[in-house]
Amino acid sequence: MKISSFFRTIQVKLVIIYLLLILVAMQLIGVYFISTVKHSLITSFTSNLKEQADILSKFAAPSLSPNVEAEGDSAESTTEDLNLIVRNLFSISGTEVQVLDSNGKIVATSLQVHQSNIGKKNKSLAVSRALQNIPDNEEEIIDEDNIRKKMIAQPVVHNDKVVGAVYVVASMTELYETVNRVNQIFISGTLIALGLTGVLGIVLSHTITSPIQGLTRQAEAVAEGRFDLQAPVLGDDEIGRLSMAFNEMTIRLKEALSVNEEENEKLFSILSNMSDGVLASDEHDNIIVWNRRALELLQIKKCEGINLWELLALTEENQTELMSGRRQTVIMRSSATGDAEDDKEDSLLRITFTPIHRRDAGIVGTIAVIQDVTEQEKLEQSRRQFVANVSHELRTPLTTIKSYAEALQDGALDERELSQRFVGVISNETERMIRLVTDLLHLSRLDSNTGPLRKQRINLHEMLDEVADRFSFQLRQKSIRAVVTVERGLKTAWMDRDQIDQVLDNLMSNAIKYTLDGGSIVMAAKRSANKSDLEISVKDTGIGIPHKDLNRIFERFYRVDKARSRNMGGTGLGLSIAREIVKAHGGSISLQSELNEGTTVTFTLPLVHEGGEQA
Repeated sequence: MKISSFFRTIQVKLVIIYLLLILVAMQLIGVYFISTVKHSLITSFTSNLKEQADILSKFAAPSLSPNVEAEGDSAESTTEDLNLIVRNLFSISGTEVQVLDSNGKIVATSLQVHQSNIGKKNKSLAVSRALQNIPDNEEEIIDEDNIRKKMIAQPVVHNDKVVGAVYVVASMTELYETVNRVNQIFISGTLIALGLTGVLGIVLSHTITSPIQGLTRQAEAVAEGRFDLQAPVLGDDEIGRLSMAFNEMTIRLKEALSVNEEENEKLFSILSNMSDGVLASDEHDNIIVWNRRALELLQIKKCEGINLWELLALTEENQTELMSGRRQTVIMRSSATGDAEDDKEDSLLRITFTPIHRRDAGIVGTIAVIQDVTEQEKLEQSRRQFVANVSHELRTPLTTIKSYAEALQDGALDERELSQRFVGVISNETERMIRLVTDLLHLSRLDSNTGPLRKQRINLHEMLDEVADRFSFQLRQKSIRAVVTVERGLKTAWMDRDQIDQVLDNLMSNAIKYTLDGGSIVMAAKRSANKSDLEISVKDTGIGIPHKDLNRIFERFYRVDKARSRNMGGTGLGLSIAREIVKAHGGSISLQSELNEGTTVTFTLPLVHEGGEQA
């Protein structure tokens, strides 16, 4: 495996390419060069033999003429002279030269060992062709000793008549040895060239692969999330420019990822701190993004991979309407869970759906925004109830006034005693309406914070005593005993005296109304358990409030006994106004009561002034 991977590297491939190129080039050059050298040597060798054959044929022509052959002693002398010339002048190492007469018989030969062949006929085809005056009779032959030889036969012409032939057979061993030596030299040169090429290829390829290896290391580092490395720039060539571009790309990628991470953190922070729940699904309607608020509103622990429509329990009809755009919101109720399920109310959720569109892909997902509209619905219901209560509270006195006014118009005005009684009823109902409108205006100012508090240092004992004095007449009428107690060391507190007086007056008035003759009322002021708040309480021994009404006693226009409260002149807004005043001071108010035993209303106020001064 390692060897296989080694041969797959660029450096090895480049070296192999260099070697193959050199090898192919050298082979082509070698084939051409050796072929040319061989052809040149053979041509030169053949030309040399032909020249010798031509020279010999000119020497032998007079000796082979018929006139010379006719004279006996002269012919023998000529033959000996011809043998001498052939042996001395044409004795080439390994070369046999024969002079043949017109009948093909050997007249002279250059080899001493072949002197016995003189007078014998040479039956070679080339000799026959030469005797027929056919020039250029040559061929390569291999003798019995497996030696390659060159054979040439030239006609001997005298007076335009063929009088014989010259037959030359030369060994080509030296020629081919020369070719082999040239071939060996070329092979050695090729091997040396390949070796040098391999070394140079390794060096040159390293200059190419080294920057690529650097780029590879940086690419691996970038893939692992490390952007601090820089690819080496070793020159201004293509690889150098590639390294520079890669370094620039790494910097840009790091910046882009940083921006992306920052945006993701912002998105995560926004989703985590949103008061609304968010769910996002993919093209298969499986949830891929959500926030903690969505889990809280839907009262689930996880939702990853869950189908959006199944999680929200929506019907196919609702799905079709939402995806087609005919509908965007759905109202659903989330049932309360937990140990105190009986004390919890179901949550009312409004879910707004927005399809995610992608160019050329259509709808690829859905975003669902979940809003808890329970309080909003309660406020809307309270508003409707408030309007209904105001209308009812105003309609009753108006109806009474109208009926008595009509009675006066119909003749009751003429009866003095009856008319005075009717006018008195009209006056009482009018005052009742004025009190109702005044309380409503006061509540409106408290709700809109248009009436700023004018806090100042107030003596608590003095304030509570004045409240008791204001109700002294009513207390004496019902023989109710009023007691004021202030914790020792507690003298003053910061508050809006007029506003707190209104709270105490309301609580004192209610206590007197619902306390039987001979009862008692205690107004007390003390520090809270944490010593940072002031607690003021009004405790009576009255008829008390049923347990089922305690949670709603501070609601506007809520009355425990509607008929009795209205007859006593109450508007049903006193405790609501008291609660708003106490809340404006940064405190809280609570009520404890037992039926037929009495009621205690307690409200707390901060002891420390806004500037940091403690009362």
